[in-house]
Amino acid sequence: MTEQLDAGLVAERIAEDDRLGRPSDRREVGRARRRKEDARLLTGRTTWTDNIQLPGMLYVAFLRSPMAHARITRVDVSAARARPGVVAAYGGQDLAGEQGSLPCAWPVTEDIVIPDHPPMAVSEVRYVGEAVACVVATDRYKAVDALEAIEVDYEPLEAVVDMTEALAEGAPKVHESGNRAFTWKFAQGDIDAAFRDAPVVIDRTYVQQRLIPTAMEPRAVVAATDGETFTLHSSTQIPHVLRVMLAMTTGIPEHRLRVIAPDVGGGFGSKLQVTAEEVLALLLARRLGRPVKWTESRSEGNLTVHHGRDQLQRIRIAAERDGRIRGVKVELLADMGAYLMLVTPGIPLLGAFMYNGIYKMDAYDFTCTGVFTTKMPTDAYRGAGRPEATFAIERAVDELAHELGLDPVEVRRRNWIAHEEFPYTTVCGLTYDSGNYEAATDRALALLGYDALRAEQAERRARRDPVQLGIGVSTYTEMCGLAPSRVLGSLSYGAGGWEHATVRMLPTGRVEVITGTSPHGQGHETAWSQIAADALGVPFEDVSVLHGDTAVSHKGMDTYGSRSLVVGGVAVLSACEKVKDRARELAAHMLEASADDLEFRDGSFTVRGTAEGRTIQQLALAAFAAHDLPDGFEPSLDAETTFDPDNFSFPHGTHLCAVEVDTETGESRIRSYVAVDDVGSVVNPLIVEGQVHGGIAQGIGQALFEEAIHDPEGNLLTTTMADYLIPSAADLPEFVTDRTETPATSNPLGVKGVGEAGTIASTPAVVNAIVDALRPYGVHDVRMPCTPARVWQTITDAGPPEASGPDETTDFGPAQTPEGGAR
Repeated sequence: MTEQLDAGLVAERIAEDDRLGRPSDRREVGRARRRKEDARLLTGRTTWTDNIQLPGMLYVAFLRSPMAHARITRVDVSAARARPGVVAAYGGQDLAGEQGSLPCAWPVTEDIVIPDHPPMAVSEVRYVGEAVACVVATDRYKAVDALEAIEVDYEPLEAVVDMTEALAEGAPKVHESGNRAFTWKFAQGDIDAAFRDAPVVIDRTYVQQRLIPTAMEPRAVVAATDGETFTLHSSTQIPHVLRVMLAMTTGIPEHRLRVIAPDVGGGFGSKLQVTAEEVLALLLARRLGRPVKWTESRSEGNLTVHHGRDQLQRIRIAAERDGRIRGVKVELLADMGAYLMLVTPGIPLLGAFMYNGIYKMDAYDFTCTGVFTTKMPTDAYRGAGRPEATFAIERAVDELAHELGLDPVEVRRRNWIAHEEFPYTTVCGLTYDSGNYEAATDRALALLGYDALRAEQAERRARRDPVQLGIGVSTYTEMCGLAPSRVLGSLSYGAGGWEHATVRMLPTGRVEVITGTSPHGQGHETAWSQIAADALGVPFEDVSVLHGDTAVSHKGMDTYGSRSLVVGGVAVLSACEKVKDRARELAAHMLEASADDLEFRDGSFTVRGTAEGRTIQQLALAAFAAHDLPDGFEPSLDAETTFDPDNFSFPHGTHLCAVEVDTETGESRIRSYVAVDDVGSVVNPLIVEGQVHGGIAQGIGQALFEEAIHDPEGNLLTTTMADYLIPSAADLPEFVTDRTETPATSNPLGVKGVGEAGTIASTPAVVNAIVDALRPYGVHDVRMPCTPARVWQTITDAGPPEASGPDETTDFGPAQTPEGGAR
């Protein structure tokens, strides 16, 4: 019966392969499988944290500071306690003895200043939205209503909003120690020699505006206890890391604490955090002996989810007259906000090794100063330091091309690492294992119709068309798959880069994969099933993937930094190989053959040269029965592994963007967008496409729409979705995507990360296009987001176009093709 079912399944697969034009083998890796988790996610047949209802559930609401900086002189919660349905109300002083300080796990320098960060403010508030009191009630709305009865007296202190002013002599202090959190330096080569007598020096300053992560699912927490053990459900990316940190912060023994991340609706780094609400929910559940739930509103989230980016970048390039880059120097101010959260100080340093991009050079110098301000702390947001670095170097290389009168693609060709030079150790000391920038760029240029667009651009400039055409280039690489533990340790990171997986062969022949990664929309259940199905030779449908519960998946480093596949997926493969090793030993015993004489193919071990064999499913049942096992063989095929990679992963690609800019209104319209990415070997093309599309959308959001704005008193002015604009489908073009493929050499799957690539590449592509359109008007930069008002004002400030009339020769000098020939 089983053989008949297996034969039927194979026939169905062959028919499907024929219909889709795919090879009719049984490989899963490389197949565009629809995600098996989507059915429940899209139809609502799943569990989000806010869906959870427990007996005796209470609801907590937080009173948040309306002031960016003030001393708290009095908190009176007595009137709130008298409100209907209110079970308890507390001020920060009531919890001061047990709430501890929220952790920072990345002390980047020995002299870094890490201020105490109480989950609920006790004596001083340092940003608008910081919790100062809470109400616990039988109903969420009763809890919120009771907040108005709490009385808080504040003694105002000066806000510190601007990073540059924060470092000035006599500036008001965010903390008693001052406003400088750290200064981190990194230098390679002789930077003074690189700049000495350099024929060309480009010196630019760019602003990475503050962004507010906007995951589809707001943050939510449910904490419960039976008096001995504690369970925390949280919409988090990091259940394993969170468990460790909560144990350290609250004093709850780690073995008595279970953290569950149910289905999580997006994160993008915003849920890579140990939040005040998670700590306080646990403490309230412990105090009251009843389950406690908190779910943020969207406006509350804009105030209190950690923010992203917020950097001031000065980048200088020293180059030869032929365009060859001699050296790059970067000076960075990074806004930490009021406190250092889980990995806040390390985020800008992740970009420190990427300002060189894909380019060869002799020297590099990087200095980052972390600055305290009275704003919500910053931390990881999709790309985490690498989008900022890529933006700066790709914008500056365009400026170098303009200065030299060369096509932007040609300057890149003269500087990038050629495909035959891989593996290549960069000026920053990283070894890029594989890549082919030429192939990705050539493919992108062809898909965009680059030469035809340049010709159209010249024609528009010649006739002074009020709608100008710009073409933006972004050739990027990134370091991801946060990675070798020893390297992270050398950077003072507080954890390792390994990942854990367990593979269990069930007696019926089905497979359970338990992964330490914790998805929030990436499709792990599908991709991990494909990896295991190929490795073990079992049907894709027979694999289930368990994740996100520290009582089920007992070890893991979770999901961020495009590490899931290149570390977690490889761990799954490694565990599968261990399962096969055990199965081979059992098969050899049952077949009375040498293990060396066995071949494994399509899920079966056979004796070489014969048809005699056993399927891995048969071996799983035999191990379970344990009737005939080799001496000393434990009755199980299950295996687990902890994989620690030898290197980061380095995806790369070329993104090209054509933008039409209406010089009379400032409106910028993306006319076409091409992305050719190289993410190594591809497990599931459909998932890769989705990740690239989503990443590009977020990068375009930064380029054109998004900005967290504070007034001089530190009030956040963009607290609602009406004020903080994110792009909708109507605002985005149709993306043309393609791939080149140079497998990674650092892992057996040959895979590279993809989750952040689109965000890293797209922002400079869009802004380079807008600036390119406005070159005839003397425009060299438009600060993000490039809103119509900001673009129009930039044009107005620059003055009218050149008297001779804007044309291609004025802009690029003698017009050249990307290959360097005259056009």
